[in-house]
Amino acid sequence: MYSLVRILFFSACFFCFLNPMFGQQEQDKELAKEYMLQAELTLEGSKAEDDAKDQMVLAANLDTTFIKANFGAGELYLKTIGKELAVKYFLRVYRQDADYRFDIEYRIGMSYQYGLEFNKAIDFYTRYKDKLTKKPNYQGKDKVDMKDVDRRITECKNGKEFVASPKPYSIVNIGREINSEFEDFAPILNASEDEIFFTTRRRDGNTYENVAEDNKPYEDIFTTTRIGTTWQKAKNIGPTLNTKFFDSSLAFSPDGTTLFVYKDDGGGDIYFSERKKDGSWSSLEALPGVINSSYKESSISITKDGELLYFASERPGGFGGSDIYVCTKDSRGEWSRVKNLGSAINTEYDEDGPFIDYDGKALYFSSRGRKGMGGFDIFKSNLLDKEKNEWSDPENMGYPINSPDDDVFFSGTKDGKRWYYSSVRGDGLGYSDIYKIEPSTEEKKPPVAAKEPEPVIELPKVEPVKEPIVEEVKPKVEPKPEVVPVQYVVNVVDADSKSPLDAKVRMQGLKDNLVVGIENLAEGSSKFLIVATTTKDYRLSVEKEGYVFQTLTVKIEGASAKEKTINRTIEMRKLSVGVVSILRNIYFDFEKATFKTESYSELNKLETMMKQNTSLQVEIGGHTDSVGDNKFNLGLSLRRANAVKNFLTSKGVDTRRIKAVGYGETKPLASNDDEEEGRQFNRRVEFKVLGK
Repeated sequence: MYSLVRILFFSACFFCFLNPMFGQQEQDKELAKEYMLQAELTLEGSKAEDDAKDQMVLAANLDTTFIKANFGAGELYLKTIGKELAVKYFLRVYRQDADYRFDIEYRIGMSYQYGLEFNKAIDFYTRYKDKLTKKPNYQGKDKVDMKDVDRRITECKNGKEFVASPKPYSIVNIGREINSEFEDFAPILNASEDEIFFTTRRRDGNTYENVAEDNKPYEDIFTTTRIGTTWQKAKNIGPTLNTKFFDSSLAFSPDGTTLFVYKDDGGGDIYFSERKKDGSWSSLEALPGVINSSYKESSISITKDGELLYFASERPGGFGGSDIYVCTKDSRGEWSRVKNLGSAINTEYDEDGPFIDYDGKALYFSSRGRKGMGGFDIFKSNLLDKEKNEWSDPENMGYPINSPDDDVFFSGTKDGKRWYYSSVRGDGLGYSDIYKIEPSTEEKKPPVAAKEPEPVIELPKVEPVKEPIVEEVKPKVEPKPEVVPVQYVVNVVDADSKSPLDAKVRMQGLKDNLVVGIENLAEGSSKFLIVATTTKDYRLSVEKEGYVFQTLTVKIEGASAKEKTINRTIEMRKLSVGVVSILRNIYFDFEKATFKTESYSELNKLETMMKQNTSLQVEIGGHTDSVGDNKFNLGLSLRRANAVKNFLTSKGVDTRRIKAVGYGETKPLASNDDEEEGRQFNRRVEFKVLGK
C-alpha cells in the first residue's frame, strides 16, 4: 500500500519537473492531491493520526482551496496535539463553503477554546446554536446536540474567569532525564519523593520494538531515582511488569512496597506487584473481582493506612460514564465492600484519576463535569464524614494547572506541599510531559507569634482615690491601605503600518513561572494584572502567524496602594527575506550542543512559526564569545546550530527549509571584555529568513 503511495507521489513530482508549461499553482494542486491520498491510505491501514496529520497539513497548505484537505487537517489537529492550530484550516473551509459541514462553526469554536481564545469560541458556538435552532429536525451524523454546545459555552465562560485570575502555582518541567519527545504521563512518587514511576511511549528503551496501530510504541513503565536535587536518567522497569502491549503505572502504596498497574485485560483491569527485598518486582496479580469488573477500571489510589482504596470504574449503576468508588478492607484483610462516592463527587459526566492525600481526607480527582474549562479538569474535595460518605463541594484547582484539554492523573507528596502531573504545555519536550507543581511563597508572610500573657501578681487591696472622670480619647486608627494590582497593558502593532495585530500574548514570572492573569481588551490590546508586591522580572511572549515571534524580559515594580498603569507597545516584524532574530532563550550545557530543559519553550515557538508559515526558509546561525580556541568555538557553534535544525526536522519540518551555519566568534554583538554586557550577548543562536 505504502509503496503504491510513494510511486504515485514521485511520479507526480517527476511529471511536474518535466513539464515546464505546468504552472506552479497547478503543480501545487497536484502535489496536494498526492499528499491527501497518502493521508487517507495511512488512516485506512492504521490509526496513525499523527503521521496522517503531517501529510494532510502539507496537502492543505499546498492548496488552500482544497476544502477536503483543509477540513481533514483541522480534524486531525483536534484529534492529536496542537488543537488550537486547527482553526486556521477550519476557517479556510468556512470562508469558502459555510455549509460544507453542519458542525463547522462548532469545530471552529472548539479550536479557539483550546487556544484560550474564549470570546471567539463563544461567538462560533453561538453561530452554531443559531443554525441548530433554525433546523431543529436535522439528524445528520455531523450534528452536535444543543446540550453539548451549551456546556462548551459554559466552559468558555469559566475559562475566561480562571485565566483572568490564575492560581499562584509554579509549574516546572521535571526535566529531560525523565521526559522525552513522546508521551510521558501518570507520575507516581514514593513518600520520600526520591523515586518516581511513570508511563511512556518512547522508543528508546521500550521493552519491545512492535508498535500499536497508531504507529507509536506501546506504553511501558519507566522509573528512576533522585540523588540530591538531580533525577537520574529514567530506565525501563523491566519485563516482569512490561509486556508487548499497554502497561501503565497507576499508584504506589505509601509504604513503598506495592505498585498498581493498568492493563487492557477484561475491558481494562487493575493489577498489583510487590517489591521484593532485593528490589525486584513480583509477577502481576489482578485485584479481586469486587474491584475489577467486566467493565473498565482505569485508576486507583490507596490510603496511608492501607484500609481504603479509591478507584474509577465504568461499571453500571453509577451517575454516568466513569465514576469514582471506594473499597474497604475487612477484618480478614480482604477487599470487600464497594461504595459509589455519590453525587458530591460524581456527575453525569466522567470522573477519573482519584488521588487520596496522605492525610486520608483530601481527595484530588479529574472530572469532565462541574465548573470546568474543558476536557478533564482537576478538582479537590475534603472528606467531611467517613461513615456517612460526605464530601465537601469539589473546588476546581484553577488555571494554569487546568486547561481546556484533558488534565488528569494528579499525585501529591507526603508533606502536601507539592504535586506532580502530566500536561501538554508550551515548554514541553514533545507530547505530554511530567511537571512539578508548587504553590507560590512570594506573597506569604510568617505569622506574628502571639504574646504570652503577663503573669498576674496579687497585691494588697487599697481603697482607690476617687478622681474626676475624664473621657478617654482613643487615637484614630487609619485603615491599612489595600494593594491595587499594577495594570500592564500590552498593545501589539505591525512594525510598518502601526495597525493593531490580534496576537497571542502571554506573561509569566521569569524565575518562578507564575502565570499572570490576562484580560483581552480591544483588538491587539491585552491587560495583565500584576499582584506581586515586589519588583520582579517577567517573560513576555508575543506570537502572530506571518510575523517574527518575540520573547522579552521585562522588569515591573510591585503592586502597592497606589493605582498604576504601564503601557507597552510591541512592534511585530513580518517574516520577510533578510529579517534576523536572536533566539536568546535557547540554552545549552556547558561547551556542549545539548539543550537544557528551559530551552524548549523557545524551541516550540520556533517550531510553531515554521509550521504556520510552510514556505519559510531560514538559516540557523550559531555564535560564541571569544573565550577558548577559535577552531573549537567554530565547531561548537555549528553543532549548536545543527541541534536546533535537528529539533525542527524531528518535528516534521522539511530539512531543505533549514540551513545550519556556525560563525564561532566572528560576529560579536558587543565587546568580549565583559561577561554580562558582552560575552553573554555574543553566545547566541539566530535565525535569518532566506526565503518565503
